[in-house]
Amino acid sequence: MGRRERQVLLGNEAIAVGLVEGGCQVIAGYPGTPSSEILPSAVKWGKKWSVPMYAEWSTNEKVAFDQAYAAAVVGKRAACCMKQVGLNVACDSLTSATYTGVSGALVVVSCDDPGPHSSQTEQDSRRMAWLAKVPVLDPQSPAQARWLAREALDISHRFSIPVMLRSVTRLSHARQVVEVNGPPPGMILPKASFPRDPCRWAATPRFRLLLHAELNEKLRKMEALSNRYARAFFPSSSTAEYPLGVVASGVPALVAKELLEERGFSHVPFLEITMPFPFPRKRGAIFLERCKVVLVLEEPDAFIEVHLQERNKVLGRMTGHVPKEGELLPEILDASLEKALVDAGIKKRARRNRRRDALLQKAMEEAKLPRRRPTLCPGCPHRASFFAIKRAFPKAIYPSDIGCYTLGANLGVVDTVLDMGSGITMASGLYHAFQLDGLKRPIVATMGDSTFYHSGTAALLNAVHTGSRFVLVILDNGVTAMTGMQSTPAWDHGPDGSAAIPIPLERVVRGCGVEFLAICDPYNLEDMVKTLKEAWQYASSPDGSVAVVIARHPCLLHEPKAREIRGPLPKVTDRCKGCRYCLEQFECPALIWDEKGERVTISEGLCSACGVCLLVCPKGAIIRGEDG
Repeated sequence: MGRRERQVLLGNEAIAVGLVEGGCQVIAGYPGTPSSEILPSAVKWGKKWSVPMYAEWSTNEKVAFDQAYAAAVVGKRAACCMKQVGLNVACDSLTSATYTGVSGALVVVSCDDPGPHSSQTEQDSRRMAWLAKVPVLDPQSPAQARWLAREALDISHRFSIPVMLRSVTRLSHARQVVEVNGPPPGMILPKASFPRDPCRWAATPRFRLLLHAELNEKLRKMEALSNRYARAFFPSSSTAEYPLGVVASGVPALVAKELLEERGFSHVPFLEITMPFPFPRKRGAIFLERCKVVLVLEEPDAFIEVHLQERNKVLGRMTGHVPKEGELLPEILDASLEKALVDAGIKKRARRNRRRDALLQKAMEEAKLPRRRPTLCPGCPHRASFFAIKRAFPKAIYPSDIGCYTLGANLGVVDTVLDMGSGITMASGLYHAFQLDGLKRPIVATMGDSTFYHSGTAALLNAVHTGSRFVLVILDNGVTAMTGMQSTPAWDHGPDGSAAIPIPLERVVRGCGVEFLAICDPYNLEDMVKTLKEAWQYASSPDGSVAVVIARHPCLLHEPKAREIRGPLPKVTDRCKGCRYCLEQFECPALIWDEKGERVTISEGLCSACGVCLLVCPKGAIIRGEDG
C-alpha cells in the first residue's frame, strides 16, 4: 500500500484505481459498453491492495444504485457504474437520494456514448445530473479520471451528497500511462453505522421541502469548488478584449488544446471546465468579459453552452458552429476551430487543395474497401434461433430488445427495438392494439437471458396479467455477452468469485404466471421450429396466454469448450448452385462467396462446426465430412 508505480491503464481501469485508492468498499453496476470494465477492475485492485470490498453485477441499474446508496447511508464509501441509458433506469433513485444525501460517500460513474457506438441514444449524463441536482465531474484523460474518482469520493463525503463522474467512450477505452499509488498508508476504513433519522431517510413531502433547501445550499457552496477546478489561460495579463476564446471540457478539451498548439494558435485564450455542474459562473463570466466571442467544444450535447450567460458571445452546437449530433472526432474539432479562427480574423481562409482531395478519393476507390455490417459470431446460437423463428412464422411481427440479438435485424427477424425490456412490452401493446380491431397477428418477441433478468420480469407479469397472446423466445446463452461476458443471476458466483445463489431462468418465468414453457436447443432447428409452432398454437387458443420458449445454448466465446469440433467441418458440395440463400438468409461469417467459382465456400478459420448450415441450405449442398 502506498507504493508508487506507473502502468498503462484503460480509462475505466484508471477510474477503478481512483475509487479503490479513495477508500471505496462497495461497488455495484449493470454491464453496459462503455462502462463494463470499471467494476471488475475495482475488484482486481481491491484484492491487490487488500481492501475489503463487496462487488456485484446487479439485475439492473436502479438496483445497483440502491445497493451502493445503502452502503453510503451507513457511512461506507461506495460507487455504482453504468452507461448513459442505464442512468435512466436509476434516475428515480438518483433524484431522491440527492435530497436525502449520504453519510459516507457515493460516486455514480455514468459513461456516455457520443457517436453512438453501441447505444440507442447519444444522451448527455450532465443534463441528467442537472435535472437531479447532482454535482458532476468531467475528466479529459485516464490520468485525470483516476484523480477525479478520488476527488469525487472526498467531495461526496464532505458535502454529504452523491457525486457523478461522467466518462465517454473515447476516455473509457483510451489508454495512458497512469501513476498508481494505492491507498495511503494507514487509511482508516469507516465502520458501518446507521444514523437513525426518519425525517431524513424516510422524509415525507413536508421534510422533502426542507431537504431541497439544504440541497440548494450545498450546491451554492460547491460552486466555489467548481470555480477552483476551472482553469483559464490567457496569453498575457492585458485587459484588452481578445477576438476569440475557446471553452471546452472532457475529451474535446484535450484534443482542442493539441490542435491549437499544432496549428500555432496556442496563444488563443482557453477555459477548461472540469466540474460543469454546479457551473463555475464566476470563471465563465470573467472569460466572456475578456473575449469578443467564445467557441464551446463539448459532447455529446450543449450543456456548458447553455450555462454561459452572454448568449450573443457564445458559439457552439446551438449556433451551428459545432455539429448538433455525433462524436467530436479530431477532424470535426479541427474544422470547427478553423471556422472560428477565420471568422474571428485570426487566420486567413485556407485554399482547398482540390488535387489532394482528388488523389484521396482515387486511392479510396482503388482500395475497394469492403463494407461489413455488424453481424453475429460464427456459430452463434442466436442466429439459429432467428432462422427457426422466421421459418416457423415468416409473416409474424418481431419485437426485440437490447443485446447481441439486436443483430437479428440483419436476418429480418427484428422489427422493433426501443429499450431494455421493451421486447415484451411492445409485444403486449401490439397484441392489444390488433385485438381492438378483431385482428389476429402472430407476434414473436425475443429477449436475452440477462435482459430478461434486468427488466423482463415486470413486463412479463404485466403481459400475463392483461391477457396478452404472443410467443416470447428468451435467447439464453448463459452470460451477459455483448458487454464482455459478465455474470447473470443464473450463476453460482459473483464478479469477485464469492458464492452466489443461482436462480434458474425457468423458475422466474414460472413465477410470472406462465403456463406454457418449453426449453430447446436452437442448434436442433427442426425441434425448435416444432416447439415454436406449438407455442403459438397455445398462445392463440381460447384458453391461451403468453407462451415462452427458452432457446438455450452457451455463447461460444464464453465457453470455448462449446466450440470444440466433435466431428469434421462442414463442406460445400458441387450441388451448390450459387443461389446465395445461405448467405442472405443465414448470414454466417464462415460462409464465404467465391467470386471466381460463383458459389459458396466455408472458411475453416471461422467455422465453429455447429452444423446448423447443413439444415439451412435448401439444396442440401452442405454436408459434414466426405460422405455427408
